[in-house]
Amino acid sequence: MIFIYSEDTETAFECLAKGMEIADSLQSDIAAISIGRDSEDYISYGADKVYSIDSEPQADLVVDCISSLINQYKPEILLIGETRLGKEVAPRIAQKYGVGCATDCVDFSLEHEKLMVKRFVLGGRFIATQRFLRNPQIITVPPRRFGKKLDKDRKGEIIKTSLQPVEPKVQVLEIKGKTPQELRIEEADVIVSVGRGLKKKEDLVLVESLAKALGGAVGCSRSVAADLKWLPEEHWVGLSGHKVKPKLYIAIGISGQVQHIAGIRDAKTIIAINNDPNAPIFKACDYGIVGDLYEIVPKLTEILQ
Repeated sequence: MIFIYSEDTETAFECLAKGMEIADSLQSDIAAISIGRDSEDYISYGADKVYSIDSEPQADLVVDCISSLINQYKPEILLIGETRLGKEVAPRIAQKYGVGCATDCVDFSLEHEKLMVKRFVLGGRFIATQRFLRNPQIITVPPRRFGKKLDKDRKGEIIKTSLQPVEPKVQVLEIKGKTPQELRIEEADVIVSVGRGLKKKEDLVLVESLAKALGGAVGCSRSVAADLKWLPEEHWVGLSGHKVKPKLYIAIGISGQVQHIAGIRDAKTIIAINNDPNAPIFKACDYGIVGDLYEIVPKLTEILQ
């Protein structure tokens, strides 16, 4: 059996689509684990069974719930969405069972009934191929890595599961909501990103105007979000930020360090604007413009408008 879990339902649906390919090869069922979420849609997106658990998706509780199901059903494979919660849950489950955990997987396939996994290593510079030795084989899958497959006529079974999870070791004292974005950057088809080439925070209006003209979202490099704090981390694109997969990515004043390139490698078309002809971004882009962003971006925006 193959288990799928992600508190982000879209990522869970993507895992189900890829998981179905492996399940067909193994002639096995694929089951989604739904913790504190509606369960109906999982079947339409590929689940043969849905284990529905009425509990809060908090790390300690999720680890306990999934472990209880592993003890009962002995799955060969566990696919977990690479969300913040997923990154915390997956290695804890792997440590509990003394098995491997492959993170940041770009692809995986079956070979002699064991998974062969391709994943980024060394800051995204290389892709390593690794093989699991023991079950359960635990993989984390980044959002938007695979496409979803919807079949509204698909039949499945929803199993209500009653578990008595352990008392969590972490107590949540307060939850503060972040300012919501109109568009999640991972879902944007067009992203206009800015880096240290911008001289001051007030000049962000240039980037925002171009993004608006294209109907896209505003992104940024690590330095703009983490160091200068000109934009919230929701806009941060890169290995430690958000990995994106837009149809068009425009990098303005971004040098193109490997950590940033790792976050945009799946973009269909990349355009770079930078005044340094030797900037690494030009080795990763499809189209490059060498010049002053303060001259190029306003003219580009005017043409598009």
